[in-house]
Amino acid sequence: MEKLWAGRTDGAISAAADSFNASIAFDQKMIRQDITGSMAHAAMLASRGILTGEEGDAILAALEGILADVESGALAVSPAAEDVHSFVEATLTERLGDLGKKLHTARSRNDQVALDVRLYLRDESGKIRGLLLSLLKAIHQKASETQDCVMPGYTHLQRAQPVTFAHHLLAYAQMFKRDLSWLSDAGKRMNVCPLGACALAGTTFDTDRFFTAKKLGFDAPAANSMDAVSDRDFAVEHLSLFSQIMMHLSRFCEEIVLWSSWEFGFISLSDAFTTGSSIMPQKKNPDMAELIRGKTGRVYGDLMALLTTLKGLPLAYNKDMQEDKEALFDAVETVSACLSVFIPMLETLTPKPDAMRRAAGKGFINATDLADYLTKKGLPFRSAYKLSGQIVTHCMNQGVTLEELPLAAYKTFSPLFEEDLYGEIDLLACVKKRISYGSTGPDSVKTQLSDLAAFLKSRE
Repeated sequence: MEKLWAGRTDGAISAAADSFNASIAFDQKMIRQDITGSMAHAAMLASRGILTGEEGDAILAALEGILADVESGALAVSPAAEDVHSFVEATLTERLGDLGKKLHTARSRNDQVALDVRLYLRDESGKIRGLLLSLLKAIHQKASETQDCVMPGYTHLQRAQPVTFAHHLLAYAQMFKRDLSWLSDAGKRMNVCPLGACALAGTTFDTDRFFTAKKLGFDAPAANSMDAVSDRDFAVEHLSLFSQIMMHLSRFCEEIVLWSSWEFGFISLSDAFTTGSSIMPQKKNPDMAELIRGKTGRVYGDLMALLTTLKGLPLAYNKDMQEDKEALFDAVETVSACLSVFIPMLETLTPKPDAMRRAAGKGFINATDLADYLTKKGLPFRSAYKLSGQIVTHCMNQGVTLEELPLAAYKTFSPLFEEDLYGEIDLLACVKKRISYGSTGPDSVKTQLSDLAAFLKSRE
């Protein structure tokens, strides 16, 4: 297949260099975007009289035919092509003769690939946003079912204060809502069209870049032709956000791994999302959660690869930028695959409220409520804090919980203790007393659920 750049040289290149230089093996993934951009370009050329109306119609029909044939399997992408742009143009020329060669008027592969990557990311980011909405729905459903499940909340992975399982799940809802919002914002910033910037300096033809931008659904054409072909900030931003989504998934998976262990026993995972051991028949391994946790580093690597590629590049386009696509494709596919597995894994996990409640009964996680009780009786909080710590130490030495310590023993520490103490340090009461906005209290959790439901409805 003749190279698009044959002319200044004879186009001859060693087989090793040709293979090293080619990107068709991976950038063919953007063939729909490439043809869509070519159709808009052809329509613009016809609208400006650079192509006749008949020529424009013939090119559009041929491009539609190429796309249909590729998607049906009737046309295979040739591995001999240098890249997806070369393949489409060569196929068009085979079908239309010299007319096919007119398509590249007032265009370069530099602005063409910049367009394709934006169109690809716009499409795939939309799909990932859809998956995030599905995940938020799954969290809402599971949290709605577990509002009464009292469990220990942790800091430093030490039992800290009682919370509900629903409240814990809804913390992740906030993370994924932010991810969704930031992806939407990034999509708006990305939505400028580089097509028509050509190689770097624009064109001598009387083109209409606003026409192509509008036709392709962009808000405007890129304002500087050199920036248009060399900008990959939008790709860095998306890779950063994909990394953040994976970080949130990884944190969630880490807790699922812990919760499903014998040591915690807070949940049971569906057999559909676990595996067994080749030698230990009792094992039920949370491999899907572990794999998602592991794949997080892979997406981080994609981000660092692109940042490193870009860090020393002068303006405008450089061949180094061919390295952006594999990192982007890998991150998109990894995030999508992880979300697609995580959502049903969450939907099918079974909480174990009794195990959560037993764990909450240990570790003196109502000690703060003990201090609050004394504070409400008039003791300064710092003094109440110290006294409560002394009582916890006493209970540990006696092998009893705060609820089991007799009132007479409490009174040896302070005359402020009365019989009403036990109602204040009951674990369920401790949860119910959390009345501040955003807390684990029942009314607050109901508000969080209602807000999440309204958020999801607004995006239907």
